[in-house]
Amino acid sequence: MKEKTTLIGQATPEQIEAWKKKHGKLFGIVVDGHIAYLRKPTRPELSYAATVSQNNMLKSNEVLMKAMWLGGSEAIQAEDELFFGASARLADIIQVKEAELVNL
Repeated sequence: MKEKTTLIGQATPEQIEAWKKKHGKLFGIVVDGHIAYLRKPTRPELSYAATVSQNNMLKSNEVLMKAMWLGGSEAIQAEDELFFGASARLADIIQVKEAELVNL
């Protein structure tokens, strides 16, 4: 039987439920044994990150991750390799619905 491993920064089931209740959908990004818990960004947060990205794409990812951050291993925000791995998954959280144009 496979042993269940604990990730660095892992939240309790109660904390995860509290976050879900407050923020709705919750995301976990696992990088090299560390976990970060993130919520979906708001429109103003995305707008600010887009403005920042015009001058510095890396800073844009930092701004977005800090805005979405709920908890987890602080090393993901502090260590470059972990941050790069996690920030590569941020775009997957921002889901865009398919729209249809209808002639009236």
